[in-house]
Amino acid sequence: MTTCMINMLPLFMNLGTGEIIIIVFVVLLLFGGKKIPELMKGLGKGVRSFKQGMNDITDEINRPLDNDDSATDPKKQDKQSQR
Repeated sequence: MTTCMINMLPLFMNLGTGEIIIIVFVVLLLFGGKKIPELMKGLGKGVRSFKQGMNDITDEINRPLDNDDSATDPKKQDKQSQR
């Protein structure tokens, strides 16, 4: 990042209630009342998809560890062979 962008970063972190209300009002004027729920629905689906992807990656990372345990534990081998 450039020096100018680094200097501006703290300005965006300190938003007060008044600034947030103004931003919400401007967004309402730009997109209209009917379009905002559609935008939020899309944003929610995106966040949900991201979380699911993160959980899938975590499961995939942990899966080899589970398989290593079952190779040494005969009880787990029996359970997996029954599936």
